Amino acid sequence: MNQLKKSLAGVALALGALCTSSPIAAADSGVLHIYNWTDYTSPEMVKKFEQDTGIKVTIDTYDSNETALAKLSSGAAGYDVIIISNDFIPIFVNQHLLQDVGVASMPNFKNLEPQYQKRAWDPEARYSVPWVWGTTSYSVNTDVYKGPTDSLKPLFEPPAELKGKIGMFGSPSEVMSLALVYLGKPQCNTNPADLKELNALLEAQKPFVKVYNSDGTVERQVSGETLMHEQWSGKALETRQQKPAFRYVYPKEGIIGWMDNVAVPTGAPDLENAKKFLNFLMDPENIALQQKSTGYQSAVMGSNKFLPPEIGNSPEFNPPADLKITFAPSCPEKATRAYDRIWTNLRQ
Repeated sequence: MNQLKKSLAGVALALGALCTSSPIAAADSGVLHIYNWTDYTSPEMVKKFEQDTGIKVTIDTYDSNETALAKLSSGAAGYDVIIISNDFIPIFVNQHLLQDVGVASMPNFKNLEPQYQKRAWDPEARYSVPWVWGTTSYSVNTDVYKGPTDSLKPLFEPPAELKGKIGMFGSPSEVMSLALVYLGKPQCNTNPADLKELNALLEAQKPFVKVYNSDGTVERQVSGETLMHEQWSGKALETRQQKPAFRYVYPKEGIIGWMDNVAVPTGAPDLENAKKFLNFLMDPENIALQQKSTGYQSAVMGSNKFLPPEIGNSPEFNPPADLKITFAPSCPEKATRAYDRIWTNLRQ
């Protein structure tokens, strides 16, 4: 879901783990191999693609953009498509991990909303197709926590009753981008005073954090393991549907916006199948199945009319018109290294 840029420490750790794992088998003919976030691919959408094309789909999952970057950087092969966040597209492109598939020339490209046809992270629509987009804030159990919910303050400067009951994402980019919004500081920050303040904020929050993990956020909240959790809007909707006391917060400081994108790794075994999948996703009825499964918005015109009211009319799906949404950019190396130092110290 939203993300800032790669964490060098996260990538290094992931690379170390990959060195001990078995290599990915070469893709089979007539099979589309997808690499995506955990619990982020609609079974109904996959079934329709298989029925429409006769192509079988297999899915491997990851828990952060940093993990996906590390895996492809290690030389892992076998994936035809990968779903990654907007701020990581330039990183993958610069490292020659994605190939130009001419998205702008695909038949269904015309279905994209005009503002999303040429995106800042893929200005010529060469590498990627929008998957879904959403926001990142936090959700909280209002039956237990009775404090104010109009700010990011309870998440980053929690009251005593939340000690050990807060969940944060395991992706350093997502934690720091939201923290910078709370502090009112620019993204991709290299100002020493701002970085010192960011580090102090996260260190002070640490005793209140039960877990840093981007997987299982809904399960932890529904079970009561966490009362408050950094959360994506779609997962917040899923949480509330299971436990109505949870509320997704639109804080006065603003929140992070993100768009995940479908791209084709360099050396994908089945390029033509990958292209068929990208074009398939730019059909409103098809992408609506993904929206229905995850609760997120799409960039395809007319897709929302296929959504049930409990999703299309939900507060999580419809942020306030005056909400400040910051799409975190891909940061230069200087900022990346500074954030990496903060994250490494935080997790020790």
